[in-house]
Amino acid sequence: MKYVVCVPDGCADLPVPELDGRTPLEVAHTPVLDALAARAEVGRAAVIPEGMAPGSDVGNMSIMGFDPTRFHTGRAPIEVAAMGRTLRPDQTAFRCNLVVVRNGVMVDYAGANPTSEEGSLVIAALQEEIAPDHAGIEFLAGVGFRNAMIAPKEWVEADCTPPHDLSGRAIVLPTGPAAGRLGEVMEASRAVMARFDIEADQVWLWGQGFQPQVPSFRGLYGVEAGLVTAVDLVRGIGVLSGMKICDIPGATGWYDTDYEGKRDVALAELRAGLDLFVIHVEATDEAGHAGDVAEKVKALERWDRRILADLVPALDGMGAWRLLMLPDHATPLTTRTHTPDPVPYLLVDSAVDGSGGTFTEAGVADCEAVPGHALMGRLLNI
Repeated sequence: MKYVVCVPDGCADLPVPELDGRTPLEVAHTPVLDALAARAEVGRAAVIPEGMAPGSDVGNMSIMGFDPTRFHTGRAPIEVAAMGRTLRPDQTAFRCNLVVVRNGVMVDYAGANPTSEEGSLVIAALQEEIAPDHAGIEFLAGVGFRNAMIAPKEWVEADCTPPHDLSGRAIVLPTGPAAGRLGEVMEASRAVMARFDIEADQVWLWGQGFQPQVPSFRGLYGVEAGLVTAVDLVRGIGVLSGMKICDIPGATGWYDTDYEGKRDVALAELRAGLDLFVIHVEATDEAGHAGDVAEKVKALERWDRRILADLVPALDGMGAWRLLMLPDHATPLTTRTHTPDPVPYLLVDSAVDGSGGTFTEAGVADCEAVPGHALMGRLLNI
């Protein structure tokens, strides 16, 4: 038996006025996905436990079968793990976005989407010019605008607003005991970044936490798993749980990501012996944050045409298979940020039909929400 988990990040939504009160999942032309849903078990999953912030860290931890209420310690430490770093007990980690802030407004939480090469040059300059003035801090380059900073554990004592929650609005600076030090670093970054030919003009620090202790995926579920993603926090959950991390050159974390490359590496690894593979695509989430209705619909259609259309027959050629598909949270176009609402899921078995339905918000509205982290066990029939 082969298992695939498909994660169209943030694809769930609310009714959109530009779509005549429908959602992208209802509007997108997705014949393969519709056919899967027609023979699947469909329902709603509470991927964000009550009381927890609706972030991709929490949601993806749920999808991968780990209860966030037990294992989540913060977003940034997961991303740092993806970068090959283990935090000491006297250290904390922050997400370090490259952003555009003008006249006190968060113009772009993604820094106008700099390349990873551009981002790494900025991070190197920050390390050289700012880190020496603040004992114990270190900047780490990630992917594009998504980077990290390690700091002394005392710096964790601050309330930091995620930059994507401020899109188009007045910035909200950190508060709390460590706010002054964080503010100094964020302000100092402006002078450094002004020398670079990019739109991003400062860093934004948030998502802090300590080193998490996540159990082995194989030890917990008894199968060998792998994943592909362009997002460090998803990669980090895989690193912490011992999954095989598969990187491809075209994985950008943006609209232009290599859908076919992600499909092909999944199939290659399953053929080579892995039992389970996670395919994560960030594009729907980024479109939600941008309020880009057309792009969110297109991203779902790319999933259907460029991943699922060839993935399903290839899986048929390997024998029996099961597939789970769901987002890690909703990112409504009308609010442009994450919400904690339960999301649609489908679970399809190649040999045994479910009751069928539609993979849409309205199609599962009457279903009782199941804990998101419980779906991995249901996928694996354990």
